[in-house]
Amino acid sequence: MNQTAMSALLPAYSDGVTLCLAELLQYKNQTVRWLPPAHSIWSQLNGQHVSRHKGRGMNFAEVRPYQPGDDIRSIDWRVTARTGKAHTKLFTEEREQPVMMLIDLSSNMQFGSQLLLKSVQAAHFSSLISWLTVTEKDRIGAIIYNGHSLVECKPTARQQGPLRLINALIASHKESLEHIQKPNLVSFAEALKHLHYLCPKGSDIIVISDFYHLYNQDKQRLTQLRHHNRMQFVQIYDPLEQGQTQYRGREYVTDNKRSAWLDFSSKKTRQAIEQSYYQHQEFIEHLAKSLAIPLHKLSAAKTLTHQLTQMGGRK
Repeated sequence: MNQTAMSALLPAYSDGVTLCLAELLQYKNQTVRWLPPAHSIWSQLNGQHVSRHKGRGMNFAEVRPYQPGDDIRSIDWRVTARTGKAHTKLFTEEREQPVMMLIDLSSNMQFGSQLLLKSVQAAHFSSLISWLTVTEKDRIGAIIYNGHSLVECKPTARQQGPLRLINALIASHKESLEHIQKPNLVSFAEALKHLHYLCPKGSDIIVISDFYHLYNQDKQRLTQLRHHNRMQFVQIYDPLEQGQTQYRGREYVTDNKRSAWLDFSSKKTRQAIEQSYYQHQEFIEHLAKSLAIPLHKLSAAKTLTHQLTQMGGRK
């Protein structure tokens, strides 16, 4: 694909490599298309119409003396026994449901063979989720991981949340590109640890990554997070990782650990790349299934809105 044709396919304001404010702000105007329950973002990814919400819960507010007309099922028997007088528990409807994202912008994510870097697609999806979240009157927060630093965005409501997140994404992505040849100083396990500390119980957690930095030893931390929250995995991938490419020639490639010349005209080379990907995929799918965490996939070779429309069968 030539440069002109590729530019025509790119999302508005995007060059596919760097991030700017305009390209992430545009997703604010996309929220109306993906609001639940009819067209929730997760229903599009699953190809079915279900909302991420299971309904609002009830939060404990206070205990007060029993009054005629109170529901007998709400009597606090411990306080009643201690005071000798009947007391009732009062509850308020849960108004906010925090959404916490762990966004991977590390060197492995700085890869794209066709349209976007995986990290750029991750940022686009994160922006859309953030605007959807505050539109639904919930709080949005995140841990942004780029291999060199961790950025914490505490759960925040209204437009402050997405705007703070977007600016943090742009800065963290820029730092990652500048240090792409340097070894990681911060592990993905450390990012999960910070997520555990920052995340309010009862949150919706979305981990956005290619998961190449996720290992078996991280299962305990994920189990802890899964126990108190609802979790989703969103895997960003590139077709070349699956051995899918029209390119036929030799190319010098690196994964920041190893470097080599690869002959893409060789079927053996393409099959080896494909085998490596599916070994990784088998591990991720098994891990997600063992923890009952839904796993969704997004390609870096197509725009986000195009994929969501395709998955949901919408024109």
